[in-house]
Amino acid sequence: MPDKKQTDIKTAEKKQFQHHLDQPAVKDHYKGSGKLKGKVAIVTGGDSGIGRSVAVHYAREGADVSIVYLKSDDDAIETQQMVESEGRKCLLFKGDISDEGFCKEVVAMTHKELKKLDILVNNAGTHEDDEDVRNIETSQLIRTFEVNIFSFFYFTQAALEIMEEGSTIINTTSVTAYRGSEHLIDYASTKGAIVSFTRSLAKNLAEKKIRVNGVAPGPVWTPLVVYSFDKEHLEKFGKDTPLGRAGYPNEIAPAYVYLASDDSSYMTGQILHINGGDVVNG
Repeated sequence: MPDKKQTDIKTAEKKQFQHHLDQPAVKDHYKGSGKLKGKVAIVTGGDSGIGRSVAVHYAREGADVSIVYLKSDDDAIETQQMVESEGRKCLLFKGDISDEGFCKEVVAMTHKELKKLDILVNNAGTHEDDEDVRNIETSQLIRTFEVNIFSFFYFTQAALEIMEEGSTIINTTSVTAYRGSEHLIDYASTKGAIVSFTRSLAKNLAEKKIRVNGVAPGPVWTPLVVYSFDKEHLEKFGKDTPLGRAGYPNEIAPAYVYLASDDSSYMTGQILHINGGDVVNG
């Protein structure tokens, strides 16, 4: 059992970074213009962080949204309320996206309840901090790949059974796919796989007129970041970017609106880099 005093200290340390998580899902000045009017979207990892912000932006642009999440009912319900406050429908699906059956069920139920599927956002991911590659256990390796890339295949395979011409698939990769990460080796490897998956799937579906693109965020303040890393890491988080800070989900989500809308009608197989100014290949 962990020492209670040590646990209390760690909790107190995390609280000093809480204000980074309290930023609004959508900036006050963001005005929806019906870019996604009448659309239906699935957003994995939509209960918090980037996923939440994407879901609320989509709702403000006129889309109904299905949110997929793992554990936090409170966060999911809060996101649902945000979507519904925009006048749109929001379905919640709690489960493990490493389970192929669960992924298929989400797509099937979304189709049943909302009648179609226009946008799939493969966004959910997981990581564990390891400075030594020898410490990455097989169970962790399997888990990271199952969540971060296998689920993308599961959701995509199911979605393509009902998606029609003009639909879009958007995959969340990471700046670590391009510059690497010495302490997130397995995570960065999955993010590299997502880049290749995006490019390959885009070519595969071009004839069907279904576009596939991705977003590669740099350092972004999300619950996963705050509760995964220690105080020392968080104090310098994002400060090595040209802009000198980490970003917020509401600075990333508009890119997902662009990729889901007709504004990006001549774009497929591409990755948008929203990373505070780091210049990376691809």
